[in-house]
Amino acid sequence: MISRTCPELMATARGDQPADLVFVNGQVVNVFTRRVEHVNVSVIGGRIAWVGKGLIEAKETIDLDGRYLAPGLIDAHMHVESTMMMPREFVRVAAPHGTTGVVFDPHEIANVLGMNGIRLLMDASVGLPMNIMFAASSCVPSSAFENSGARLEADDLEPMFDDPRVVALAEMMNFPGVFLGDESILAKVQLGLDRAIVDGHCPGLSGAALSAYVASGVSSDHECTTPQEALEKIGLGLRVFLREGSAARNLEALVGVVNAENATRFCFCTDDRHAGDLHREGHIDHAVRKAITLGLDPVTALAMGSLHVAEHFRQPDLGAIAPGRQADLIVFDDLNDIRPTSVYWQGAKIAQDGVIGDGVLEDAPTPDDSFSRGSVNIGSGFAAESLKIPAREGTKLIRVIEADPHQLITGERHMAPTVENGLYIADPSRDVLKLAVIARHGKNENKNSGIGLGFVTGFGFTNATLASTVGHDAHNLAVVGTNDADMAIAARALEAAGGGQCVVQNGEVLGLLPLPIAGLISDADAMTVIEQQDALLKSVRAIGCPIEDPFMPLSFLPLPVIPKLKLTDLGLVDVKRQQLVPLEVD
Repeated sequence: MISRTCPELMATARGDQPADLVFVNGQVVNVFTRRVEHVNVSVIGGRIAWVGKGLIEAKETIDLDGRYLAPGLIDAHMHVESTMMMPREFVRVAAPHGTTGVVFDPHEIANVLGMNGIRLLMDASVGLPMNIMFAASSCVPSSAFENSGARLEADDLEPMFDDPRVVALAEMMNFPGVFLGDESILAKVQLGLDRAIVDGHCPGLSGAALSAYVASGVSSDHECTTPQEALEKIGLGLRVFLREGSAARNLEALVGVVNAENATRFCFCTDDRHAGDLHREGHIDHAVRKAITLGLDPVTALAMGSLHVAEHFRQPDLGAIAPGRQADLIVFDDLNDIRPTSVYWQGAKIAQDGVIGDGVLEDAPTPDDSFSRGSVNIGSGFAAESLKIPAREGTKLIRVIEADPHQLITGERHMAPTVENGLYIADPSRDVLKLAVIARHGKNENKNSGIGLGFVTGFGFTNATLASTVGHDAHNLAVVGTNDADMAIAARALEAAGGGQCVVQNGEVLGLLPLPIAGLISDADAMTVIEQQDALLKSVRAIGCPIEDPFMPLSFLPLPVIPKLKLTDLGLVDVKRQQLVPLEVD
């Protein structure tokens, strides 16, 4: 791609030399003025040279025949690991949906492999036809209430900012550490402010604590769940990312607060998005369509998925159709139902009619990932007996995590325990299942170490076990089940596979999705991953689980930075009180 100051760019803009490409007879979406304009657009060397009426000489002319031309879409925040695909396969699925840019926060793999994991994803992104930006993972581990495979301090992160692809310090999840003035946390925030910007993560934070958090220099949040929360946060200067992912879908609850006066304070993000959802529903285009159906102006929705993201991350080359900007473009037929038919990146067509172009990914790198394998080690002493929970005599109530299949926030319910032979056990008749989070980073030395045990309600099956090495953010092995024997079998099956997700019933593994790269990512192509996940979810339906994809809520039950009650390898965590709590309610 040519530079902004290349004389050819100016010569083409003046009309003194032919363009490489010109789009004519289209309806061009101007995200600056919020208008649709009947103008032509010329491109040279991957950049837009001219936007205006009249004819211009070009080597190639594309007649849009009345179709719409808009800037390519950008995801403001996501973890590519949650797609369970390497970056090349992510591009294969996301680009046909109009995604030309994304900000990856690689903190999932960082919690397993540290800087080596981050470098793996960065190396694997070189040469791909997408503006892949990175945010330096700020919270590895996410809190003091879990054991992860790595720990990153400010000094570890600082060299990342020498790479121009690093555009932010990623979501500062330890929001109590920020507003309470923890020096090590504030050192990371200062690093982000010195070198770029700092993205935030502060679910439910309000009042004086929120003011202190914003005062630190954090500039965004993607954890809003209510209109009141979103309005308070934009009122204090934060930019709010409306999240529409696979695990958390907050757009419907929040989009009503967006209006002509405040729209620049909003972007779209997915945070966590499964491969199947990307393929079938879409990416940011899905969020844009949904927002429009909920009443948002279509051009405003497009601006939130392009220009606003570019401006937030200080990327003046991206996000709009204007002279000098990168020629990242989408073509579509209906402004009220935006479905990209053609996608261009740096002026070259990369996808057509929902399919990546032939040869587009041929030059994608294949970095050595051998060091990332074999990352699941739950200890030789682990067995079904390791999951027993002795009952305390006289206990009337225990804490039970209340899971929601569509939200990351959990509740806390106090329920009478079911006791058998002096042990607390699962009680499927009341939808109370046992939950275990098993340390898997090679630190558990005996059969009872590194295992957090508790109970959860909300999964709805009566005789089975689900297990996953995707357990945000430390990614220890999370298992939910109705009996200890199947739970132990599931844990060992994932250890043998090098990581993944599985369903076990009556001693038999009914479904298995292998994720051998850090226990998070498949080494297969996109369609194979989707087929394997579909087969896994078919086994979920076979056990009678009413949740479409129960692995999503399961993966967030160990996350001790989103309220209210969570379980890590260290035990039950009351997130709001920031302390470990016993199973029994005194």
